[in-house]
Amino acid sequence: MRTKRIPAVLTGVTLVAVAYPGTARAADEFDQVTNGTFDTTVAPWVAYGTAGGKLRVVDGQACVDTGTGSVNPWDSMLALPNLQIQNGATYTLTFDAAGTAAVPVTVVFQQNSGSYSTVLSSVKTMTPGMTTYTVTGTGKGDFADGQLGFQFGGKPDFTFCIDNVSLKGGKPVLPYQPDTGPRMRVNQVGYLPYGPKAATLVTTATTAVPWTLNDAEGKVVRSGWTRARGVDPTSGQNVQTLDFSSYRRGGSGYTLTADGATSHPFPISDAAYQALRVDSKTFFYTQRSGTPILDTIAPGYARAAGHVGVAPNQGDTAVPCLPPAVFADNWTCPAGFTRDVTGGWYDAGDHGKYVVNGGIAVAQLLSEYERNRTADDTDRHALRDGTLRVPERGNNVPDILDEARWELDFLLRMQVPDGQPLAGMAYHKISDTTWTGLPLAPAADAKPRALHRPSTAATLNLAAAAAQGARLFKRFDRAFARRLLTAARTAYAAAEANPALYASNADGTGGGAYADSDATDEFYWAAAELYLTTGERAYRADVLGSPLHTMNVFDPDGFYWGSTAALGRLELATVDNELPGRRSVRASVVAAADALVALQSTQAYGQPYAPSDNRWVWGSNSSILNNMVVIGTAYDLTGRSRYSEAVLTAADFLFGRNALNISYVTGYGTVFARNQHSRMYARQLDPRLPHPPAGTVAGGPNSGLQDPLSRVKLAGCVAQFCYMDDINAYSTNEITINWNSSLSWVSSFLADQKNGMNRRRPSLSGDASRTAWPD
Repeated sequence: MRTKRIPAVLTGVTLVAVAYPGTARAADEFDQVTNGTFDTTVAPWVAYGTAGGKLRVVDGQACVDTGTGSVNPWDSMLALPNLQIQNGATYTLTFDAAGTAAVPVTVVFQQNSGSYSTVLSSVKTMTPGMTTYTVTGTGKGDFADGQLGFQFGGKPDFTFCIDNVSLKGGKPVLPYQPDTGPRMRVNQVGYLPYGPKAATLVTTATTAVPWTLNDAEGKVVRSGWTRARGVDPTSGQNVQTLDFSSYRRGGSGYTLTADGATSHPFPISDAAYQALRVDSKTFFYTQRSGTPILDTIAPGYARAAGHVGVAPNQGDTAVPCLPPAVFADNWTCPAGFTRDVTGGWYDAGDHGKYVVNGGIAVAQLLSEYERNRTADDTDRHALRDGTLRVPERGNNVPDILDEARWELDFLLRMQVPDGQPLAGMAYHKISDTTWTGLPLAPAADAKPRALHRPSTAATLNLAAAAAQGARLFKRFDRAFARRLLTAARTAYAAAEANPALYASNADGTGGGAYADSDATDEFYWAAAELYLTTGERAYRADVLGSPLHTMNVFDPDGFYWGSTAALGRLELATVDNELPGRRSVRASVVAAADALVALQSTQAYGQPYAPSDNRWVWGSNSSILNNMVVIGTAYDLTGRSRYSEAVLTAADFLFGRNALNISYVTGYGTVFARNQHSRMYARQLDPRLPHPPAGTVAGGPNSGLQDPLSRVKLAGCVAQFCYMDDINAYSTNEITINWNSSLSWVSSFLADQKNGMNRRRPSLSGDASRTAWPD
């Protein structure tokens, strides 16, 4: 599965806040509880704290084992989030409850952020038999992030069960309706003068209609007729498309008009993507762990160093292993063992650091740099020292490698040291032992941290990324390159000795599980990188002997952290090497790109992504971006303009030419995502905090709707409409390092297209490989 994590504490919904005039009356008998009888499921109820992951239905009741180890009542809770509080409304809560011990439980209905305005609160002591309770209260303000909670933190371990829950009062909330703006959808960031230029019109018309392109003064500079496309399956909309590629004059403030709809303004400029090359990488700096974030480097994002052991933070300087009860094989570290795993990047919206995400993310940054040095038509100066916002500027090392090193150093710390069980393997992750709430600065995280059992997948991520890093750092820091290569060799050998040590899908409390029960793809990727760096026969034999080597490893639904064979194939195709049959390797990339371009041509919104079941996955924008990487690599291999044009057309989707008329990249376009799920960039919950930095990509539409807010607000959504720009819609609106690494690679490709006139046509039949370090 692609699903990342299911955090259990959710706060702050603002998109659907509704204020009602006058006083709402309890007599309205509106019940906010959508599942209070638990006949078949506990959803949308959640449990977090030491109870996380143990919520279940027992004889038609919702039961949870409360656990121990918490301090405050709210540290451990059974909760129903995303409720409405209306000013002056009287609320009546009734429920049946029982416990296996006479333990007091705090029952509270309150705002779940800000001032935590409380509607009702009461302490009830549980009894073994089901008892009916009633609590009343009055709303003191209008809030869209109400939460009903049964809090038992700081209490002894017992089993708590509830049934027949109702919360009556207030009025029904209007259903969520996204504001999709004008019916003409364009790339709000802009088009290259000589690149493809297309738009999509949402209309009831079934035959072609006239369109006009207007400049900033309103003058018509081009006109034509649309092409009727019928109902688009990915959106359920009747749409038409139009092409204005023939217009090439640069400028700003252009608009398209058809059928009475006028688009958001957009530029035509060869500078459309230049800033994104930098901004997409600044995200990694602001995600750094173990160091203060400086306002001089990232204005508005300054914060204290996180997880360095300064109270209340427990730090990553001496982290123990997670207790063995979590793992079926009872793996554990020796008594008293701890590991310094400071540094690295926070993976996403939480404070966890995961090797399988870090591996693919750092690999894509390294590949971006390697492409910059070896592919034709790249700006060789764009990624040199002094080009990015990092503290290491001026050290004679390319800034993108400085950023990559921050994560590589962390990955090295995650390798099990000599003398320990599973030496040479990599711990799967380091995270809090229970989920934390939003917002929360890294330095304020008081939760204990733990290392999780090594896994084969994590170990091979370390091997692949370290081998690739060794190849690129050799020119700048030979000692570090040797250290990386030694770690890569050691990790690969350890993985061979433990080829099926998989992460458990049940290990998802406090951090994502990232379960993966097949490491064949990671073995292929790691062997490829070790071969490319060393040229050694043993690694070459492993590449050629992998069952994946002669298979199509390019899923049209996109590669991702759980399916990494494509990374190995792309590297074998583009990095100079003497692998037998390399022509076939390169041809496989082009064939995959051809399939994606063909798929793209059927899509009215121009995205090279359309799952056959029309169910979009968690992180669908990353799937689109990684498909763009495949297509872009085909351009690097062949020089055929159809591939560069396909990447540019796919970018249109990300920047506004989509069903929701939103740019999924913060700071880019007229209307863009800005409330992505994050504990650090939580301005939606706290105006003192920033939005995510410019150049941060949102996960995108996700048909799975794995978070409670999306399940309620987006129920029944059609593919592209399975998205909300809300901090609590984490299954559709999260941020991750491995999604931004895809965006980063693509940003350089887009910027390298200059004005869109790049035209090369070398033959694939010849070996177009180039030396790694041209003069």
